[in-house]
Amino acid sequence: MSLRPFSRRSFVLGAAGVTGLGVLSACAPGEEAPTDAPAGSPSAVESKDPSQLGDITLVVWDQEVRGSQNDALEALNKAFQDKYPNIKIERKSQSFDDLKAQVSLALSGNDVPDVVQVNNARADMGQFVKAGQLTDLSPYATTYGWEDRFPTSVLSKVRYSADATTFGEGNLYGLPQTGEIVGIFYSQKKLDSLGLKVPTTWDEYFEQLDAALAKGEQPMVLGNVDKWPALHVFGPLQAKYVTPEEIVKLGMGNAGASWTDDANKQAMTQFADWGAKKYFGSSPNGTDYDAAWNDFTKGTGVFLPGGSWLGTDMEAVMGEDLHFIAPPPAVDGKLATTGGTGIPFSIPAKAKNVDAAAAYIDFITTSDAMKLIAENGGFPVLDTAALAPEKGVQKEIFEAFDKVSQEGTLLPYLDYATPSFSDTAGQGLQEVLGGQRSPEDVLGDFEADYKEFTGQ
Repeated sequence: MSLRPFSRRSFVLGAAGVTGLGVLSACAPGEEAPTDAPAGSPSAVESKDPSQLGDITLVVWDQEVRGSQNDALEALNKAFQDKYPNIKIERKSQSFDDLKAQVSLALSGNDVPDVVQVNNARADMGQFVKAGQLTDLSPYATTYGWEDRFPTSVLSKVRYSADATTFGEGNLYGLPQTGEIVGIFYSQKKLDSLGLKVPTTWDEYFEQLDAALAKGEQPMVLGNVDKWPALHVFGPLQAKYVTPEEIVKLGMGNAGASWTDDANKQAMTQFADWGAKKYFGSSPNGTDYDAAWNDFTKGTGVFLPGGSWLGTDMEAVMGEDLHFIAPPPAVDGKLATTGGTGIPFSIPAKAKNVDAAAAYIDFITTSDAMKLIAENGGFPVLDTAALAPEKGVQKEIFEAFDKVSQEGTLLPYLDYATPSFSDTAGQGLQEVLGGQRSPEDVLGDFEADYKEFTGQ
Protein backbone atom coordinates (compact mmCIF):
# COMPACT_ATOMS: atom_id res chain seq x y z
CA MET A 1 0.00 0.00 0.00
CA SER A 2 1.27 3.46 -0.84
CA LEU A 3 0.09 7.00 -0.75
CA ARG A 4 -2.79 7.32 -3.19
CA PRO A 5 -6.49 8.14 -3.00
CA PHE A 6 -8.10 5.36 -0.97
CA SER A 7 -11.38 5.88 -2.82
CA ARG A 8 -9.48 4.57 -5.83
CA ARG A 9 -8.16 1.39 -4.25
CA SER A 10 -8.44 -1.61 -6.51
CA PHE A 11 -10.69 -3.70 -4.24
CA VAL A 12 -14.00 -2.24 -5.44
CA LEU A 13 -16.74 -4.79 -5.81
CA GLY A 14 -19.59 -4.44 -8.25
CA ALA A 15 -23.13 -3.47 -7.35
CA ALA A 16 -24.37 -6.91 -8.34
CA GLY A 17 -23.64 -8.11 -4.82
CA VAL A 18 -21.54 -10.94 -3.48
CA THR A 19 -21.82 -14.32 -5.13
CA GLY A 20 -20.05 -17.63 -5.18
CA LEU A 21 -20.12 -18.38 -1.44
CA GLY A 22 -20.96 -21.97 -2.11
CA VAL A 23 -17.47 -22.67 -3.43
CA LEU A 24 -15.58 -21.13 -0.53
CA SER A 25 -13.52 -23.45 1.58
CA ALA A 26 -10.65 -23.28 4.00
CA CYS A 27 -8.22 -25.93 5.04
CA ALA A 28 -7.38 -26.71 8.59
CA PRO A 29 -3.61 -26.69 9.04
CA GLY A 30 -2.26 -29.62 7.10
CA GLU A 31 -5.55 -30.39 5.30
CA GLU A 32 -4.77 -29.08 1.81
CA ALA A 33 -1.35 -27.53 2.22
CA PRO A 34 1.63 -29.12 0.47
CA THR A 35 3.39 -31.74 2.57
CA ASP A 36 6.86 -30.55 1.59
CA ALA A 37 7.80 -27.14 2.97
CA PRO A 38 9.97 -24.90 0.81
CA ALA A 39 13.68 -25.13 1.48
CA GLY A 40 14.70 -22.99 4.40
CA SER A 41 11.15 -22.57 5.67
CA PRO A 42 10.51 -22.54 9.42
CA SER A 43 8.81 -25.54 10.98
CA ALA A 44 5.05 -25.65 10.62
CA VAL A 45 2.88 -25.01 13.64
CA GLU A 46 1.12 -27.99 15.14
CA SER A 47 -1.84 -28.98 13.01
CA LYS A 48 -5.05 -27.76 14.67
CA ASP A 49 -8.47 -27.99 13.07
CA PRO A 50 -10.20 -24.62 13.79
CA SER A 51 -13.42 -26.48 14.56
CA GLN A 52 -11.61 -28.14 17.48
CA LEU A 53 -10.33 -24.94 19.09
CA GLY A 54 -13.36 -24.53 21.32
CA ASP A 55 -15.72 -21.59 21.45
CA ILE A 56 -13.86 -18.45 20.36
CA THR A 57 -14.72 -14.82 19.76
CA LEU A 58 -12.34 -13.70 17.00
CA VAL A 59 -11.86 -9.93 17.04
CA VAL A 60 -11.15 -8.51 13.58
CA TRP A 61 -10.29 -4.87 12.81
CA ASP A 62 -10.40 -3.78 9.17
CA GLN A 63 -10.84 -0.71 7.00
CA GLU A 64 -13.07 -2.21 4.31
CA VAL A 65 -15.77 0.39 5.02
CA ARG A 66 -17.09 1.27 1.58
CA GLY A 67 -20.36 -0.40 0.61
CA SER A 68 -19.28 -3.15 -1.74
CA GLN A 69 -16.01 -3.81 0.10
CA ASN A 70 -17.94 -4.12 3.34
CA ASP A 71 -20.42 -6.52 1.71
CA ALA A 72 -17.63 -8.75 0.43
CA LEU A 73 -15.87 -9.10 3.76
CA GLU A 74 -19.18 -9.65 5.52
CA ALA A 75 -19.89 -12.50 3.10
CA LEU A 76 -16.46 -14.03 3.71
CA ASN A 77 -16.95 -13.71 7.45
CA LYS A 78 -20.32 -15.43 7.25
CA ALA A 79 -18.86 -18.27 5.20
CA PHE A 80 -16.04 -18.70 7.72
CA GLN A 81 -18.47 -18.83 10.64
CA ASP A 82 -20.70 -21.29 8.77
CA LYS A 83 -17.72 -23.59 8.32
CA TYR A 84 -16.53 -23.09 11.91
CA PRO A 85 -19.65 -22.40 14.02
CA ASN A 86 -17.53 -22.48 17.19
CA ILE A 87 -15.83 -19.26 16.08
CA LYS A 88 -17.77 -16.01 16.29
CA ILE A 89 -16.29 -13.01 14.49
CA GLU A 90 -16.52 -9.68 16.27
CA ARG A 91 -15.77 -7.18 13.54
CA LYS A 92 -14.79 -3.54 13.97
CA SER A 93 -14.62 -1.68 10.66
CA GLN A 94 -13.44 1.91 10.34
CA SER A 95 -11.77 4.29 7.91
CA PHE A 96 -8.13 3.82 6.97
CA ASP A 97 -7.01 6.91 8.88
CA ASP A 98 -9.01 5.98 11.99
CA LEU A 99 -7.76 2.41 11.93
CA LYS A 100 -4.17 3.53 11.46
CA ALA A 101 -4.37 5.80 14.50
CA GLN A 102 -6.10 3.21 16.68
CA VAL A 103 -3.73 0.39 15.76
CA SER A 104 -0.73 2.46 16.81
CA LEU A 105 -2.26 2.93 20.25
CA ALA A 106 -3.71 -0.56 20.65
CA LEU A 107 -0.60 -2.55 19.77
CA SER A 108 1.35 -0.92 22.57
CA GLY A 109 -1.18 -2.20 25.12
CA ASN A 110 -2.72 -5.53 26.05
CA ASP A 111 -6.24 -5.13 24.60
CA VAL A 112 -5.54 -6.02 20.97
CA PRO A 113 -7.62 -7.58 18.18
CA ASP A 114 -6.87 -11.06 16.89
CA VAL A 115 -6.64 -9.90 13.26
CA VAL A 116 -5.94 -6.38 12.01
CA GLN A 117 -5.14 -4.74 8.70
CA VAL A 118 -1.76 -3.03 8.90
CA ASN A 119 -0.28 -0.79 6.22
CA ASN A 120 2.92 -2.53 5.13
CA ALA A 121 5.15 0.54 4.76
CA ARG A 122 8.10 1.08 7.09
CA ALA A 123 6.31 3.86 8.97
CA ASP A 124 3.59 1.38 10.01
CA MET A 125 4.28 -2.33 9.76
CA GLY A 126 8.04 -1.74 9.95
CA GLN A 127 7.73 0.17 13.21
CA PHE A 128 5.40 -2.47 14.70
CA VAL A 129 7.80 -5.27 13.74
CA LYS A 130 10.70 -3.39 15.29
CA ALA A 131 8.71 -3.02 18.51
CA GLY A 132 7.83 -6.74 18.54
CA GLN A 133 4.12 -5.99 18.22
CA LEU A 134 3.23 -8.32 15.32
CA THR A 135 3.25 -12.13 15.07
CA ASP A 136 5.69 -13.74 12.66
CA LEU A 137 3.42 -15.79 10.39
CA SER A 138 6.24 -17.84 8.82
CA PRO A 139 5.32 -21.08 10.65
CA TYR A 140 1.72 -20.70 9.47
CA ALA A 141 2.97 -20.06 5.94
CA THR A 142 4.62 -23.47 6.06
CA THR A 143 1.52 -25.15 7.49
CA TYR A 144 -0.93 -23.64 5.03
CA GLY A 145 1.35 -23.58 1.99
CA TRP A 146 1.33 -19.80 1.56
CA GLU A 147 4.83 -19.90 0.07
CA ASP A 148 3.39 -21.89 -2.84
CA ARG A 149 0.13 -19.96 -3.02
CA PHE A 150 1.66 -16.47 -3.30
CA PRO A 151 4.32 -15.22 -5.74
CA THR A 152 7.62 -14.23 -4.16
CA SER A 153 7.19 -10.65 -5.41
CA VAL A 154 3.90 -10.36 -3.49
CA LEU A 155 5.15 -11.89 -0.25
CA SER A 156 8.17 -9.61 -0.33
CA LYS A 157 5.82 -6.69 0.39
CA VAL A 158 4.99 -8.18 3.81
CA ARG A 159 8.42 -9.46 4.82
CA TYR A 160 10.75 -7.84 7.35
CA SER A 161 13.76 -9.03 9.29
CA ALA A 162 12.93 -9.50 12.97
CA ASP A 163 14.57 -6.18 13.84
CA ALA A 164 12.86 -4.47 10.84
CA THR A 165 16.22 -3.41 9.44
CA THR A 166 15.55 -5.26 6.18
CA PHE A 167 12.28 -4.87 4.27
CA GLY A 168 11.37 -7.39 1.56
CA GLU A 169 13.15 -10.37 3.08
CA GLY A 170 12.87 -12.32 6.31
CA ASN A 171 9.81 -13.10 8.41
CA LEU A 172 6.23 -12.85 7.18
CA TYR A 173 3.92 -10.38 8.93
CA GLY A 174 0.71 -10.38 6.91
CA LEU A 175 -1.20 -11.54 3.85
CA PRO A 176 -3.04 -9.39 1.27
CA GLN A 177 -6.26 -10.15 -0.58
CA THR A 178 -5.97 -7.68 -3.45
CA GLY A 179 -3.38 -6.39 -5.87
CA GLU A 180 -2.60 -3.25 -7.84
CA ILE A 181 -0.23 -2.21 -10.59
CA VAL A 182 0.98 1.04 -12.11
CA GLY A 183 1.03 1.05 -15.89
CA ILE A 184 0.11 3.18 -18.87
CA PHE A 185 -3.48 3.87 -19.94
CA TYR A 186 -4.01 5.04 -23.50
CA SER A 187 -6.73 6.05 -25.92
CA GLN A 188 -6.86 3.79 -28.97
CA LYS A 189 -8.64 6.52 -30.94
CA LYS A 190 -5.80 8.92 -30.21
CA LEU A 191 -3.17 6.41 -31.29
CA ASP A 192 -5.07 5.70 -34.50
CA SER A 193 -5.50 9.39 -35.29
CA LEU A 194 -1.76 9.94 -34.83
CA GLY A 195 -0.79 6.86 -36.83
CA LEU A 196 0.88 5.28 -33.78
CA LYS A 197 1.02 1.72 -32.48
CA VAL A 198 1.13 0.45 -28.91
CA PRO A 199 4.75 0.87 -27.73
CA THR A 200 6.70 -2.25 -26.80
CA THR A 201 9.97 -0.58 -25.74
CA TRP A 202 10.83 2.58 -23.85
CA ASP A 203 12.47 4.03 -26.96
CA GLU A 204 9.25 3.49 -28.90
CA TYR A 205 7.31 5.15 -26.09
CA PHE A 206 9.63 8.16 -26.13
CA GLU A 207 9.24 8.44 -29.90
CA GLN A 208 5.47 8.36 -29.62
CA LEU A 209 5.50 11.08 -26.97
CA ASP A 210 7.58 13.22 -29.33
CA ALA A 211 5.23 12.50 -32.23
CA ALA A 212 2.16 13.41 -30.18
CA LEU A 213 3.68 16.69 -29.06
CA ALA A 214 4.74 17.55 -32.61
CA LYS A 215 1.13 17.11 -33.77
CA GLY A 216 -0.27 19.38 -31.08
CA GLU A 217 -1.41 16.71 -28.64
CA GLN A 218 -0.53 16.66 -24.94
CA PRO A 219 1.55 13.46 -24.70
CA MET A 220 0.74 12.50 -21.09
CA VAL A 221 -1.67 13.45 -18.32
CA LEU A 222 -0.65 14.02 -14.69
CA GLY A 223 -2.33 15.79 -11.79
CA ASN A 224 0.39 16.35 -9.20
CA VAL A 225 -0.91 19.00 -6.84
CA ASP A 226 -0.75 16.44 -4.00
CA LYS A 227 2.85 15.49 -4.92
CA TRP A 228 2.52 11.71 -4.58
CA PRO A 229 1.14 11.07 -8.12
CA ALA A 230 4.55 11.86 -9.65
CA LEU A 231 5.96 8.81 -7.89
CA HIS A 232 3.71 6.69 -10.11
CA VAL A 233 5.32 8.23 -13.19
CA PHE A 234 8.93 8.29 -12.04
CA GLY A 235 8.85 4.79 -10.50
CA PRO A 236 8.22 2.86 -13.75
CA LEU A 237 10.48 5.27 -15.72
CA GLN A 238 13.31 4.60 -13.28
CA ALA A 239 13.38 0.94 -14.37
CA LYS A 240 14.35 2.03 -17.88
CA TYR A 241 17.73 3.05 -16.47
CA VAL A 242 18.16 1.40 -13.06
CA THR A 243 18.11 -2.36 -12.47
CA PRO A 244 15.05 -3.69 -10.63
CA GLU A 245 17.35 -5.15 -7.96
CA GLU A 246 18.73 -1.69 -7.23
CA ILE A 247 15.27 -0.09 -7.20
CA VAL A 248 14.04 -2.70 -4.73
CA LYS A 249 16.90 -1.83 -2.36
CA LEU A 250 16.16 1.88 -2.65
CA GLY A 251 12.39 1.50 -2.45
CA MET A 252 12.50 -0.88 0.49
CA GLY A 253 14.99 1.30 2.35
CA ASN A 254 17.61 -1.45 2.47
CA ALA A 255 21.32 -0.63 2.55
CA GLY A 256 23.65 -1.17 -0.39
CA ALA A 257 22.35 1.16 -3.10
CA SER A 258 22.64 4.82 -4.06
CA TRP A 259 20.33 7.50 -5.43
CA THR A 260 23.18 9.52 -6.93
CA ASP A 261 24.63 7.05 -9.41
CA ASP A 262 24.60 7.73 -13.15
CA ALA A 263 21.57 5.53 -13.84
CA ASN A 264 19.35 7.42 -11.38
CA LYS A 265 20.63 10.72 -12.75
CA GLN A 266 19.59 9.62 -16.25
CA ALA A 267 16.11 8.70 -15.00
CA MET A 268 15.61 11.96 -13.12
CA THR A 269 16.97 13.99 -16.04
CA GLN A 270 14.45 12.35 -18.36
CA PHE A 271 11.66 13.15 -15.92
CA ALA A 272 12.83 16.76 -15.70
CA ASP A 273 12.96 16.95 -19.50
CA TRP A 274 9.33 15.85 -19.75
CA GLY A 275 8.38 18.65 -17.40
CA ALA A 276 10.43 21.29 -19.20
CA LYS A 277 8.96 20.35 -22.59
CA LYS A 278 5.38 20.37 -21.24
CA TYR A 279 4.77 16.69 -21.89
CA PHE A 280 2.23 16.79 -19.03
CA GLY A 281 0.67 20.05 -20.12
CA SER A 282 1.33 23.54 -18.83
CA SER A 283 0.72 22.99 -15.10
CA PRO A 284 0.76 19.40 -13.80
CA ASN A 285 1.80 20.60 -10.32
CA GLY A 286 -1.29 22.79 -10.19
CA THR A 287 -3.69 20.11 -11.41
CA ASP A 288 -5.71 17.89 -9.07
CA TYR A 289 -5.32 14.12 -9.45
CA ASP A 290 -9.01 13.44 -10.03
CA ALA A 291 -9.36 16.40 -12.38
CA ALA A 292 -6.46 15.06 -14.47
CA TRP A 293 -7.86 11.61 -15.09
CA ASN A 294 -11.30 13.07 -15.72
CA ASP A 295 -9.76 15.33 -18.36
CA PHE A 296 -8.15 12.27 -19.93
CA THR A 297 -11.56 10.60 -20.29
CA LYS A 298 -12.77 13.72 -22.12
CA GLY A 299 -9.98 13.74 -24.68
CA THR A 300 -6.99 15.44 -23.06
CA GLY A 301 -3.74 13.59 -23.67
CA VAL A 302 -2.71 10.39 -25.40
CA PHE A 303 -1.25 8.44 -22.47
CA LEU A 304 -1.95 8.44 -18.73
CA PRO A 305 0.65 6.77 -16.50
CA GLY A 306 -1.32 5.63 -13.47
CA GLY A 307 -2.59 2.91 -11.20
CA SER A 308 -4.99 0.08 -11.89
CA TRP A 309 -7.51 1.60 -9.46
CA LEU A 310 -8.39 4.19 -12.14
CA GLY A 311 -9.59 1.59 -14.62
CA THR A 312 -13.19 1.18 -13.49
CA ASP A 313 -14.05 4.88 -13.41
CA MET A 314 -12.34 5.71 -16.69
CA GLU A 315 -13.84 2.73 -18.50
CA ALA A 316 -17.30 3.92 -17.47
CA VAL A 317 -16.70 7.02 -19.61
CA MET A 318 -14.38 5.80 -22.38
CA GLY A 319 -15.63 2.27 -22.88
CA GLU A 320 -13.68 0.24 -25.42
CA ASP A 321 -11.44 3.21 -26.30
CA LEU A 322 -9.56 2.80 -23.01
CA HIS A 323 -6.63 0.39 -22.87
CA PHE A 324 -3.85 -0.49 -20.42
CA ILE A 325 -0.32 -1.87 -20.75
CA ALA A 326 2.43 -2.62 -18.31
CA PRO A 327 5.38 -0.27 -18.95
CA PRO A 328 7.97 -1.60 -21.42
CA PRO A 329 10.64 -4.00 -20.16
CA ALA A 330 13.24 -2.66 -17.75
CA VAL A 331 16.94 -2.21 -18.38
CA ASP A 332 17.50 -5.93 -17.72
CA GLY A 333 14.97 -6.91 -20.42
CA LYS A 334 12.31 -8.15 -17.99
CA LEU A 335 9.02 -6.54 -17.00
CA ALA A 336 9.21 -4.36 -13.92
CA THR A 337 6.86 -1.68 -12.67
CA THR A 338 5.58 -0.12 -9.50
CA GLY A 339 2.90 -2.25 -7.87
CA GLY A 340 1.81 -3.85 -4.69
CA THR A 341 -1.06 -5.12 -2.66
CA GLY A 342 -4.04 -3.95 -0.72
CA ILE A 343 -3.55 -3.55 3.02
CA PRO A 344 -2.46 -6.90 4.48
CA PHE A 345 -4.16 -8.75 7.32
CA SER A 346 -1.83 -9.29 10.29
CA ILE A 347 -1.94 -10.81 13.77
CA PRO A 348 -0.82 -8.76 16.80
CA ALA A 349 1.83 -10.35 18.99
CA LYS A 350 -0.52 -10.23 22.00
CA ALA A 351 -3.54 -11.68 20.18
CA LYS A 352 -5.47 -14.17 22.30
CA ASN A 353 -6.48 -16.51 19.45
CA VAL A 354 -3.50 -16.79 17.13
CA ASP A 355 -4.35 -20.20 15.64
CA ALA A 356 -7.91 -19.16 14.82
CA ALA A 357 -6.64 -15.84 13.44
CA ALA A 358 -4.25 -17.64 11.10
CA ALA A 359 -7.04 -19.94 9.92
CA TYR A 360 -9.18 -16.87 9.20
CA ILE A 361 -6.43 -15.17 7.18
CA ASP A 362 -5.91 -18.39 5.25
CA PHE A 363 -9.65 -18.62 4.53
CA ILE A 364 -9.98 -15.09 3.09
CA THR A 365 -6.95 -15.56 0.81
CA THR A 366 -7.72 -18.95 -0.77
CA SER A 367 -8.27 -19.43 -4.48
CA ASP A 368 -11.99 -19.72 -3.80
CA ALA A 369 -11.95 -16.35 -2.04
CA MET A 370 -10.06 -14.84 -4.97
CA LYS A 371 -12.72 -16.16 -7.32
CA LEU A 372 -15.44 -14.54 -5.26
CA ILE A 373 -13.61 -11.20 -5.29
CA ALA A 374 -13.12 -11.31 -9.07
CA GLU A 375 -16.71 -12.36 -9.82
CA ASN A 376 -17.88 -9.24 -8.06
CA GLY A 377 -15.56 -6.78 -9.79
CA GLY A 378 -12.57 -6.82 -7.45
CA PHE A 379 -8.88 -7.21 -8.26
CA PRO A 380 -7.61 -10.39 -6.57
CA VAL A 381 -3.92 -10.64 -5.82
CA LEU A 382 -3.85 -14.32 -6.90
CA ASP A 383 -4.97 -16.20 -10.03
CA THR A 384 -5.35 -12.80 -11.62
CA ALA A 385 -5.05 -13.76 -15.29
CA ALA A 386 -7.28 -16.81 -14.92
CA LEU A 387 -9.95 -14.71 -13.22
CA ALA A 388 -9.73 -11.76 -15.61
CA PRO A 389 -12.90 -10.48 -17.27
CA GLU A 390 -13.48 -11.70 -20.81
CA LYS A 391 -12.74 -8.32 -22.38
CA GLY A 392 -12.10 -4.67 -21.75
CA VAL A 393 -9.47 -2.69 -19.89
CA GLN A 394 -9.92 -4.75 -16.72
CA LYS A 395 -8.87 -7.87 -18.63
CA GLU A 396 -5.70 -6.03 -19.70
CA ILE A 397 -5.02 -4.82 -16.15
CA PHE A 398 -5.52 -8.29 -14.65
CA GLU A 399 -3.24 -9.89 -17.23
CA ALA A 400 -0.56 -7.22 -16.83
CA PHE A 401 -0.47 -7.67 -13.05
CA ASP A 402 -0.29 -11.45 -13.37
CA LYS A 403 2.55 -11.31 -15.88
CA VAL A 404 4.62 -8.81 -13.91
CA SER A 405 4.05 -10.51 -10.54
CA GLN A 406 4.76 -13.98 -11.91
CA GLU A 407 7.53 -13.32 -14.45
CA GLY A 408 8.96 -9.91 -13.61
CA THR A 409 9.29 -7.59 -10.63
CA LEU A 410 6.63 -5.65 -8.79
CA LEU A 411 8.72 -2.67 -7.76
CA PRO A 412 7.96 -1.13 -4.37
CA TYR A 413 6.25 2.21 -4.10
CA LEU A 414 9.19 4.52 -3.49
CA ASP A 415 7.55 6.04 -0.43
CA TYR A 416 8.05 2.68 1.32
CA ALA A 417 11.73 3.52 1.68
CA THR A 418 11.87 5.46 4.95
CA PRO A 419 9.32 6.94 7.35
CA SER A 420 9.97 10.37 5.81
CA PHE A 421 10.52 9.45 2.17
CA SER A 422 6.99 10.18 0.99
CA ASP A 423 7.59 13.84 1.87
CA THR A 424 11.15 13.91 0.52
CA ALA A 425 10.27 12.26 -2.79
CA GLY A 426 6.95 14.04 -3.30
CA GLN A 427 8.50 17.46 -2.76
CA GLY A 428 11.57 16.68 -4.84
CA LEU A 429 9.70 15.31 -7.85
CA GLN A 430 7.35 18.27 -7.82
CA GLU A 431 10.31 20.67 -7.82
CA VAL A 432 12.07 18.82 -10.66
CA LEU A 433 8.87 18.72 -12.67
CA GLY A 434 8.37 22.46 -12.21
CA GLY A 435 12.00 23.30 -12.96
CA GLN A 436 12.64 24.81 -9.52
CA ARG A 437 15.54 22.46 -8.74
CA SER A 438 17.98 20.34 -10.70
CA PRO A 439 17.87 16.54 -10.87
CA GLU A 440 21.22 16.40 -9.07
CA ASP A 441 20.03 18.52 -6.15
CA VAL A 442 16.85 16.52 -5.67
CA LEU A 443 18.67 13.20 -5.88
CA GLY A 444 21.04 14.55 -3.23
CA ASP A 445 18.05 14.99 -0.91
CA PHE A 446 16.83 11.48 -1.73
CA GLU A 447 20.31 10.13 -0.92
CA ALA A 448 20.51 11.99 2.38
CA ASP A 449 17.13 10.66 3.56
CA TYR A 450 17.98 7.12 2.44
CA LYS A 451 21.48 7.08 3.96
CA GLU A 452 20.37 8.58 7.26
CA PHE A 453 17.78 5.81 7.59
CA THR A 454 20.02 2.95 6.51
CA GLY A 455 23.02 4.19 8.49
CA GLN A 456 25.34 4.09 5.50
